[in-house]
Amino acid sequence: MIDSVFIRLGVASLFILAASAHASTPITKLQVIDDKGRLVSLPQAAERIIALAPHITENLYAIGAGERIVGTVSYSDYPAAAEQIPRVGGYHQIDLEGILAKQPDLVIAWRSGNPQAPLQHLEQLGITVYYSEPRRFADVADNLRRLGQLTGTALQAEAVAQRFEADIEQLRNRYGERAPVSVFYQIWEQPLMTINRDHLIHEAIATCGGVNVFADLPRLAPRISREAVLERNPDAIIGGGMGEDNPEWIQAWRRWPQLNAVAHNQLFFIPPSLLQRHTVRIVEGMTMLCEQLDTVRHNRENG
Repeated sequence: MIDSVFIRLGVASLFILAASAHASTPITKLQVIDDKGRLVSLPQAAERIIALAPHITENLYAIGAGERIVGTVSYSDYPAAAEQIPRVGGYHQIDLEGILAKQPDLVIAWRSGNPQAPLQHLEQLGITVYYSEPRRFADVADNLRRLGQLTGTALQAEAVAQRFEADIEQLRNRYGERAPVSVFYQIWEQPLMTINRDHLIHEAIATCGGVNVFADLPRLAPRISREAVLERNPDAIIGGGMGEDNPEWIQAWRRWPQLNAVAHNQLFFIPPSLLQRHTVRIVEGMTMLCEQLDTVRHNRENG
């Protein structure tokens, strides 16, 4: 009897302590840490959003917040409804006056893609800025969840994030341990550019059992020479770029028949919106990538 009284008193004390702690340090669901490591807080769910990169626009639509975007940038073309959103510049050059005219309560910026000076000016004017910079699949899922909190669409964002994580894991289990294939991934033609180990596409290549031949370079998207590609002699060359129907860059490599990729006709193209954007559609691009690397393995086994 005495023991049960003490137990009840102990439980009551815990509730009192918890309530006291909650009262002294109020917690809001509209507080998140962005990809710059800063606390971003809103008094209520964002209703007027500026999205300063195509992947940001696409992710907002994926979690059910697309209709709240009042301004975005060039190449924000998915889903189709995004093409009707007013433009406030490109991801590399934003229109500060255009943004201010939209009276946003949240600006979502691309940390490595947007110019910093105008973003800092927006913050000085009291506008909340969230920086998005997903470099791993886990970052994509985390961004979906955090944007869901800031827009009041947390339940839908959680469902989308979980489905994305499951799809990635399925591809990893199916292809990740297959025979390695060396890969040169080309993101631009002039200047010739690729990606290092810190880029999301590197993880996509590894998930499919590929080896990024320029993983060791120090910059995220380094410039390289034709000679460097010839020296590393990849089994496959995969191109993206900015256009959805622009495989000409890949075909240009046929001028170097000494490359393994050219000699075995292992030149591939993946629409850039499916692999170069940090969105849930990267699963579609990775499926293509994994199948292309399997083509290389098949050629090797039957060559």
